[in-house]
Amino acid sequence: MSVRRLAEETVQPKDFAFNRANSALAKQWIKKYPDGRQASAVIPLLMIAQEQEGWVTKRAIEHIADMLAMPYIRVLEVATFYTQFMLAPVGTRAHVQVCGTTPCMLRGSEELMAVCREKIHPEQFHTNEGGTLSWEEVECQGACVNAPMVMIFKDTYEDLTPERLAEIIDEFEAGRGDRVTPGPQVNRIHSAPEGGQTTLQKELLVKGAAKPVSKPAKAKPAAKAKAVSAKPVAKPGPVRLAKPEGKADDLKMIAGVGPKLEKTLNKLGFWHFAQIAKWTKKDIAIVDDELSFKGRIERDDWVKQAKALAKGGRDEYVRVFGKEPR
Repeated sequence: MSVRRLAEETVQPKDFAFNRANSALAKQWIKKYPDGRQASAVIPLLMIAQEQEGWVTKRAIEHIADMLAMPYIRVLEVATFYTQFMLAPVGTRAHVQVCGTTPCMLRGSEELMAVCREKIHPEQFHTNEGGTLSWEEVECQGACVNAPMVMIFKDTYEDLTPERLAEIIDEFEAGRGDRVTPGPQVNRIHSAPEGGQTTLQKELLVKGAAKPVSKPAKAKPAAKAKAVSAKPVAKPGPVRLAKPEGKADDLKMIAGVGPKLEKTLNKLGFWHFAQIAKWTKKDIAIVDDELSFKGRIERDDWVKQAKALAKGGRDEYVRVFGKEPR
């Protein structure tokens, strides 16, 4: 791993202070720890500072050290150890951290770095001309099974090809990074096998065994495709449709739904805002289990967004949320 140092003094701001909201958030983190253990909040506070400023400045390190009654060198040690902390200005829309450890290297991370050199800058830690993008090579980021992968700010993007990374970078450059679904960029859930489960699909009673044990099921020939209608699909939980009633709604207008997630929702039988607007807590739990990223529905409040969009489209969304839909 390369030596990590603070940026040159010429680019360092003269001072630092948390804004009102982040100051309250920092105090909440400090209160989580007992007296004498406030230093345990150093990583959360550094992250808050980075999210506010875009990177961790020298003045931010000193400010946090004072808040936690820590020597400056101790906070500096933390900031320089973890590659999640940016020690110099980075791209305002995306900073791409490409994993270069063995599993990712064997699966093509060098090609991913070539994409970064071409689309961002020939050298690491340099921004593009607009200052919106930057990149670096880092050590293992913990998604070895889904190699090769990159991290952009807090999210990981896995099972990448050079072409897919180029598309992701273009989306962030265009200000549409929130529409890119993090995680595997292929047809797999988390780190499950690509193509679905292949073993332990059928129970078999083995001689002498107390309980049935599982045995791989033989693959069945694919059924012929049948014509679909817009009639509800008979399946527990929310109402699903085999195809849209008329023109499908642009589900990407719901914050938290990107192109890949929209396709997944369509495959599950959801094409319209009105369908999502009617989801109950039980329905949400069912759909949650079918998606790759559990908790997203309630976290981004899809139902409330869908109700506004179903009622009055973009105008109603702006009236309810005070901003344009994504």
